[in-house]
Amino acid sequence: MATEKAVAELSETEAAQELAMLADKLARANAAYHTEDAPEISDADYDSLKRRNAEIEDRFPDLKREDSPSEQVGAPVSESFAKVEHSVRMMSLANAFADEDVRDFNDTVRRYLGLRDSDGGLAYTAEPKIDGLSLSIRYENGKMVSAATRGDGAVGENVTANARTIDDIPETIEGAPEVLEVRGEVYMSHADFEALNARHAETGGKTFANPRNAAAGSLRQIDPKITAARPLKFFAYAWGELSEPLADTQMGAIERFAKLGFQTNPLTRVCDGIDEMLAHYRDIEEQRATLGYDIDGVVYKVDDLDLQRRLGFRSTTPRWAIAHKFPAELAWTRLEKIEIQVGRTGALSPVARLTPVTVGGVVVSNATLHNEDYIAGRDAKGEPIRDGKDIREGDWVQVYRAGDVIPKVADVDLSKRPEDATRYAFPHVCPECGSEAVREEGDAVRRCTGGLICPAQAVEKLKHFVSRAAFDIDGLGAKQIEMFYADETLPIREPADIFTLEKRDAQNLARLKNRDGYGETSAKKLFKAIDEKRKTPLNRVIFALGIRHVGEVAAADLARHFNSWDAFTKAVDTAGPAAKLYIAAEEKVQQERQAAASEGRRAQVAQIRFAYWEARLAEEAKAAWDDIVGIDGIGATVAVSLVTTFQQEAERASIDRLAAELDVQDVAAPATSDSPVAGKTVVFTGTLEKMTRAEAKARAEALGAKVSGSVSAKTDLLVAGPGAGSKATKAADLGVETIDEDGWLALIGDA
Repeated sequence: MATEKAVAELSETEAAQELAMLADKLARANAAYHTEDAPEISDADYDSLKRRNAEIEDRFPDLKREDSPSEQVGAPVSESFAKVEHSVRMMSLANAFADEDVRDFNDTVRRYLGLRDSDGGLAYTAEPKIDGLSLSIRYENGKMVSAATRGDGAVGENVTANARTIDDIPETIEGAPEVLEVRGEVYMSHADFEALNARHAETGGKTFANPRNAAAGSLRQIDPKITAARPLKFFAYAWGELSEPLADTQMGAIERFAKLGFQTNPLTRVCDGIDEMLAHYRDIEEQRATLGYDIDGVVYKVDDLDLQRRLGFRSTTPRWAIAHKFPAELAWTRLEKIEIQVGRTGALSPVARLTPVTVGGVVVSNATLHNEDYIAGRDAKGEPIRDGKDIREGDWVQVYRAGDVIPKVADVDLSKRPEDATRYAFPHVCPECGSEAVREEGDAVRRCTGGLICPAQAVEKLKHFVSRAAFDIDGLGAKQIEMFYADETLPIREPADIFTLEKRDAQNLARLKNRDGYGETSAKKLFKAIDEKRKTPLNRVIFALGIRHVGEVAAADLARHFNSWDAFTKAVDTAGPAAKLYIAAEEKVQQERQAAASEGRRAQVAQIRFAYWEARLAEEAKAAWDDIVGIDGIGATVAVSLVTTFQQEAERASIDRLAAELDVQDVAAPATSDSPVAGKTVVFTGTLEKMTRAEAKARAEALGAKVSGSVSAKTDLLVAGPGAGSKATKAADLGVETIDEDGWLALIGDA
């Protein structure tokens, strides 16, 4: 089996080819699993392919295919069954493969809901993830009227006659809502599975590979009599269409199912926060072998149904639930060498080169080592990991994938450590250009300071510049960038060189049309594709510059706020002195805090910031700085990175040469002629009780408003909830109109 290439190393062409391969492979796997009941690959391999696909799509978002596996649930229904259109789509679940993934899930939920640490824990239900076949059963006036498999999530297979033969599924129920769709999992116990296979073996019939296949194959029989002869069971745990709510909480709904006569899983618990969730996960994992049926993880769901409704759904998964999968295969192998790769922002990333080993069905020869702290055996806070064991070249290491695309090193076997193994000395100079590699305060990563003189950074920046989310030039991908960068007669060393390529080619004796891989037609096609990109929207130009901390979202926020390239660059230039003083002030604040801590006194933060900030700053520079950091979602970190980049002489000259070749397109305002807030700058402060800050921002921007994070003379409207402090005071001083949340909702017509 071929060794996987790291996603970070894929060219655009390679990524597109692999996405096509993954779409085909996952489509076949889905059909085999959901339609044919004969899986071709393991669950761990399937999860791994899905994660690989997701990571490639994250790096190359514009390569995402219309048939992307990330947008699909299940598989198309079999032609052997009538089709049933689900009134409420049957979704799949996002996966977590490590405790940290679950913590990230909880953090994301809390952020979306606007919950602070002081608000206390958030209750979740935790239940075993049954490895069976999803089924939706519809009752009207207490009588079963249909039962359908999940299918592709929108349309399932009509298996009503077969579902009626399952003892755990009542045909009539009392005390239920007028319309009730009960959803759950059809499965087969280990004992029944073994007995079924034994009977089939005796009669020369088909034997099944595992209980899940047996359950799926039994439910999806054309003849209901065959299903009736199979020992199928059913756990209820969810619902589709309802004429009235079942309860106020997830757990309350499960208990209601039990009262209506359905089997529910006895291991379902309500957990108050992360620690209880993970503890119950461990408890279920320990019982896994003795349960008598197959499970492959634990599902966590926000317990409060009102919060579930607020959280809503992504395209194929709910935001309020996640499946914490059990670990996949682990393997031990030799770490032969630690190598350093340099990215476009100068980050030095350590990679473990391994003696090839098969992990979860994939041959692995590389693994990420994250950063120098991880190698040294500590986390970002300096606390020990792996019991403080460091990682050295020559070590015998445990590698795991657990569904992750990039393998990781989990542990080190000190008993097999070579006697001559020495601690790894993380380089303080860039291996590509020899420039100093520094690690800033609070940063987990060491970075090369070489900038444009560093070939690794230059090439990666150029690859980023032509990526799908940036300039997306047809025929000029990562592979071509590497070729042109190394070319001595027609080089591309900076973005502006792309747009002078045709002119330089015409002046060159060694014409592109005469080179391997090109002819007259392909050369003209490339030049035409480049020329077409001279007109590019402002947000794409900002993102394409590859400035640290400025991703697609930040670039879009900046573009919406400033609208034009001239306004954007003028603000960044004017804020230059402010950025320098901000950096100086923060350095002094950090020094003062350290000194105050050692002397047992309170740090004089406010005084220092005033001395290095307010008192020394020209009003124009401060206004420009406030304008940038006031953009909701930007803040000082992005602003410092942005302004610092534009102030570096070589970087700025390169940007100016690029701008001279372009016709940067202004950002078109949304079509909101009838919006009462179109074109206005709005600030939200205090506690919003009827929506989260994220919801409020999205709604305001959809109506054509600019959302700022701070109050200034440019602010048109302050929406103040309970707890509004200094922003409300400043708004009053500036005469800015202030309304409460109800006033805001009434203004925009959402009251």
